[in-house]
Amino acid sequence: LYLPIVILVIYSFNDSKLVSVWGGWSLRWYRELFNDTAMLQAVWVSLRVAFLSASLATFLGTLAALALVRMGRFRGRLAFSAMVYAPMVMPEVIIGLALLLLFVAIDMERGFWTVMLAHTVLTMCFVTVIVQSRLMSFDWSLEEAAMDLGCRPLNAFFLVTLPIIAPAVAAGFMLAFTLSLDDLVIASFTTGPGATTLPIRIYSEVRLGVKPQINAICTLMIAFVAIVVVTGSLL
Repeated sequence: LYLPIVILVIYSFNDSKLVSVWGGWSLRWYRELFNDTAMLQAVWVSLRVAFLSASLATFLGTLAALALVRMGRFRGRLAFSAMVYAPMVMPEVIIGLALLLLFVAIDMERGFWTVMLAHTVLTMCFVTVIVQSRLMSFDWSLEEAAMDLGCRPLNAFFLVTLPIIAPAVAAGFMLAFTLSLDDLVIASFTTGPGATTLPIRIYSEVRLGVKPQINAICTLMIAFVAIVVVTGSLL
């Protein structure tokens, strides 16, 4: 698993134009990368989509987890659970095609917002699973004690419950962010002009041959995700 990643990182510092021939150490392709406007634009689109979709998925996923844990056997629970967890087990091709047909049916122009909504659908279920597992072991007597001391239910949630489950919420956000950053299939169905994400850009260029700049951008993305994960773990 890690050997190909190590090779990719090493060859991102290769001075040769041929990715399979070593030509010495150089930062040449990183300089070329920062002059590649199309690639940098794709990175910016991917980061914005990932942040917004992960934020919305975290909000909705946390609410869904609270409903599943706190509301017990309410009417329609089975159907609600099925809708929440369906994207986790359904092939991405099916999800992408279904969303494409939906956007066409409602005459919604495909672009940045359609990709963001599609990624929210894809990642919300993962947030729900993580937060729900934390809530299953939550001591609800802490929240009851806060309300017994005069705290309103909404204030009790924000002052007691949310701080305790915050690590699970943060973990759900990071997973949703990473999944959105990585997605190619669903984005390819729902994207439009001016909303090319980084995976789509890399895939379109790799079909014509691997350019050294691709090694450089992949190395930077690996470093970025690693820093986010390590920082999150430390916090």
